[in-house]
Amino acid sequence: MIGKISMGKSFRGCINYCLHDKLKKADDENVMKNRAEVIVYNKCFGDGGELIKQFNELRQHNQKLSKPVMHVTLSLAPGEVKSAAILSEIAQDTASYLGFEENMFIAVLHKDTSNHQHLHMVVNRVGFDGKTLSDSNNYKRMADCCRKLELKHELQQVLSPRRFLSKELRNIPRHDIRKEKLRQDIIKCLQASNSYAEFETKMKGLKYEIIKGRGIAFTDRQKVYTKGSEVGYSLMQIEKHLAVQLKDKEKLLAGMNHKQQARSDEVNKPGAIPTKTQKADSFDNKILEQLITPMQQSDYVNPLLVKRKKKSRKGLRI
Repeated sequence: MIGKISMGKSFRGCINYCLHDKLKKADDENVMKNRAEVIVYNKCFGDGGELIKQFNELRQHNQKLSKPVMHVTLSLAPGEVKSAAILSEIAQDTASYLGFEENMFIAVLHKDTSNHQHLHMVVNRVGFDGKTLSDSNNYKRMADCCRKLELKHELQQVLSPRRFLSKELRNIPRHDIRKEKLRQDIIKCLQASNSYAEFETKMKGLKYEIIKGRGIAFTDRQKVYTKGSEVGYSLMQIEKHLAVQLKDKEKLLAGMNHKQQARSDEVNKPGAIPTKTQKADSFDNKILEQLITPMQQSDYVNPLLVKRKKKSRKGLRI
């Protein structure tokens, strides 16, 4: 069995992810309907909306806690299938081993993977007594929990997720698609930005939530939290990149202005022979100046025309 523990801020995001149908992309059709089945309700009940409300109400007992969500994932070995009753026992034992059996939690079975079964557990770290569930030594505690579950429920022992890969594939570095996408999005937004504020706006336009403090972290559409340093872009590196990029742009602009000034000085230099391009530009400018210059109108009238007009009026009288 393979286990993973993560902490988060939003019960809404985590519960919706566990209970809703899986999506290919945003605004796309469902890949699989009814993929989620709640197999354990512990000190809670109801549908998604009711669960979110109950979890959020309980978290108010400890408002200082910034990350009240514990998300536990349990995956059986590929090809291993257990009944819902046994999976329910595994979830209850997990809660006992990790010390949250008295806390509010749900266990959800996902059916969207055909090669192996996996459970999601959403746990409220705030207890009914207001105390906080510890998050220390999670990696070691989760590993110990998996070994105990394997022995008790006669599961295939999995010391590493890479155990089921061939020897050749085990030697290939692991490639995290989610982190690589975040890295590429950061690069794209940095190249199109002149300041940190502009960079942050562009990242938010790609549906990332930015958490900035002494460092920087990003939360994507699926509410997955990733530190910038994990993808090679800490806050210091981002600010340094923007500063260097802005300096390069200023140098480029200064160079262009210098060249334009040099050309202007060369043209206006006494005795300088204009080039064909400069002659053509000068000719075009003269024509344009003549076309846009308003014509002067004279008040002069030929006296002969005035006399003829008077005679014609006399002839018309009756």
